[in-house]
Amino acid sequence: MSDKKVLILANYSKQGVSDQIGALQPWIQQRAEVVATLSVKELGNGDLPQADLCIVLGGDGTILAAARALARTDTPLLGVNMGKLGFLAEFNIEQMREHFDAVLAGDIPPNKRMLLNVSVLQDGRETFNSPVANEVAVSAGKPFRMIELDVARGAEHIARYLGDGLVIATPTGSTGYNMSAGGPIIEPTLDAVVMSPLAAHTLSMRPIVVQIDETIRIRALRVNEGTSVMVDGQLTRGLSNGDVIEINRAERPTQIVPHPANGFFQTLRTKLKWGQSPHHTQ
Repeated sequence: MSDKKVLILANYSKQGVSDQIGALQPWIQQRAEVVATLSVKELGNGDLPQADLCIVLGGDGTILAAARALARTDTPLLGVNMGKLGFLAEFNIEQMREHFDAVLAGDIPPNKRMLLNVSVLQDGRETFNSPVANEVAVSAGKPFRMIELDVARGAEHIARYLGDGLVIATPTGSTGYNMSAGGPIIEPTLDAVVMSPLAAHTLSMRPIVVQIDETIRIRALRVNEGTSVMVDGQLTRGLSNGDVIEINRAERPTQIVPHPANGFFQTLRTKLKWGQSPHHTQ
């Protein structure tokens, strides 16, 4: 048995996860020390045990929750897809079993993915803080009137955004909300973020890819009662006029174990049918 320590995080709401945990845990324990097996719902209940590898059973949302929970560690994530798309969770059960020993031995090194950190300041006082794996989104909310956001990076003013909001996505998150909003896909290991307006008031306001070497500040000049800041589509915090959102690069990146046979563009082709012609039926 290896001296490696393994943490297992599972989304038990996914069909088949409980059965797979029962079968996998003894198999893993023959190869490594399992320090804990936790539900994704337990991630907010204090510090997680130290581990050399975290196996995540669920879907992409479970991977995002695990990435935030382990943001202050260097624990690699090995995603086992028990959901639908599985863009981040690249392995199925059989593939995980096939490559597990190689992962433990360090023969399949993890890819480093940028993490961000977001804070909301109200009258200069921090009222919200969270790591970000996919994106920070500001959404207009009820009563769905156009909102106005002023955006700067460091001392440099970028633009004043008028519309339904703004998405600031990491390269990992570029295939999520950002892509749905018309933003570009960014190769996941690049050192940049994409800023995509939501239903911009002017045609000249288009998505832009920028470095995040300085703090990005979003000042809420005019928002609605239901306007909110959303993190990875999972955490939400209300926003008021005058609030400031600060976005910085996190100290540590998240690390995701890649499937050794699947490159990024192959994943785009297989998961998103990227570049394939539509099939017409008569």
